[in-house]
Amino acid sequence: MNGKSCALTGHREIESGFDENRLYDKLEELIQSGYDYFYCGMAQGFDLLALGCLCDLKRKYKIFVEACIPYAGQENYFPVREKKKYRELLQWCDKKTVISEFYYDGCLLRRNRYMADGADAVLAYCKTEKGGTAYTVHYAQKKGIPVFFI
Repeated sequence: MNGKSCALTGHREIESGFDENRLYDKLEELIQSGYDYFYCGMAQGFDLLALGCLCDLKRKYKIFVEACIPYAGQENYFPVREKKKYRELLQWCDKKTVISEFYYDGCLLRRNRYMADGADAVLAYCKTEKGGTAYTVHYAQKKGIPVFFI
């Protein structure tokens, strides 16, 4: 891919009233402005919601999606419905990177740094000042990587 890359980060819990169409439109706007490589952390909530939008957008645009899996078997701890969604969406990903073969304290943050380190920008759904999403936003900002908020 010749364009720019964007890492996706957001909360597992999505507030009621979240506008998925706004997310879709923002992703399409990024694609139209030259972003063609997307890093997705594959977590429940925002990550899978954004990945669903990207899967639809892959029908219209030539984009590349990398699934950044923090540890092997991540989805085994998801509820049945989310596990099914995860596995369906994973098939749409062009590359699957497993950061660690096993879970350990810090593997999720390592995955977040991996995505931010490779990205030209970050698209974030961040409503609190603590947690992995806030960590990723601050990490990217410290590195001078632009962060777009949804």
